[in-house]
Amino acid sequence: MTAPLASVLFVCVHNAGRSQMAAGFLRQLAGDRVEVRSAGSLPGDRVNPAAVDAMREVGVDISAQRPKVLTTEAVQASDYVITMGCGDACPVFPGKTYLDWALEDPAGQGVEAVRPIRDAIKGLIEGLVAEIDARPRT
Repeated sequence: MTAPLASVLFVCVHNAGRSQMAAGFLRQLAGDRVEVRSAGSLPGDRVNPAAVDAMREVGVDISAQRPKVLTTEAVQASDYVITMGCGDACPVFPGKTYLDWALEDPAGQGVEAVRPIRDAIKGLIEGLVAEIDARPRT
């Protein structure tokens, strides 16, 4: 088994919507080529049901995922740290690639409002996969 090309951590406040959708898309599009993590600065009790429904519509099942707390260890173990509205909650370490994706928070919204957020996330994930695949191998 070959090692993953990269490790990616998605971080949002509740780890219930945006970061879970991003992780779901990355798992689907990159498979074992990328190690995927997600976490929240103030994790919620469950994944947003509207996010689960919106992802199910495009063939990605995130219903078994659970919000997790952001840890320093998760950041240290990741090559990419992608934040989505969590401000300065994420610790910064040298040598990591930090990206901040400005995406609307789907909390409290119905599936109709979540669909455009989901679609924006998919586009960002497709770009991320292309970037990771283009990286020089060490």
